[in-house]
Amino acid sequence: MAVDPHLPVREVLLPGDARGRLLRLDLPISFWGGVDPVTGCISDPRHPQFGCCVSDRILAMERVVGSSSGSSVMMELLAIGKAPAGLILAEVDAILTLGVVVAREMGYGSIPVFLVSSETLGSLPTEILMTEGGEILAKS
Repeated sequence: MAVDPHLPVREVLLPGDARGRLLRLDLPISFWGGVDPVTGCISDPRHPQFGCCVSDRILAMERVVGSSSGSSVMMELLAIGKAPAGLILAEVDAILTLGVVVAREMGYGSIPVFLVSSETLGSLPTEILMTEGGEILAKS
């Protein structure tokens, strides 16, 4: 697979390396009540991607909604190895980012969290590389 030029990143909220298939959510989601903390699958039956698993995927979404308890769900997913491989957002989210920071401090691992424009979010390819240096590389 050839690597395409990198896609623009507005800000690196948490650095790191990740590689995986993209899961772009059609609508925002609350991790508290919307993502199963045991399986990593979307458990909200009203969500268009109900049943899809975030585990080992590069999860991309405009924004997160809902409870600040979503940070504990992210931490639990990291603790059991069911978390996304990386997170790409169009709006800053302190809740999920905090869950990643706490999980890292607890020794559960970490994932990169990048902020991009809505336009970049909409043009992300199906295979993504997120680099420690703050780049998103598209795999073709």
